[in-house]
Amino acid sequence: MKPIALIGVLLIVLGIAGLIFSGFSYTETKPVVEAGPLKVTTQEEHYVTIPNIASVLAILAGAALVFGSRRMQ
Repeated sequence: MKPIALIGVLLIVLGIAGLIFSGFSYTETKPVVEAGPLKVTTQEEHYVTIPNIASVLAILAGAALVFGSRRMQ
């Protein structure tokens, strides 16, 4: 399989995953106070949304790369 086709398949998989999950969250730990051996931290949870249009565009671009690599043979 050509590298372009592999990138296309990867874009299709990522686009489908973006449509299914529509976002992800992560936790960031920030130090609040550091005084000698005493360390106080706080955790903030962030949520990142993936727009549906970006997922659809990734699927379409991946399909174009897969079919385009077939024509180049």
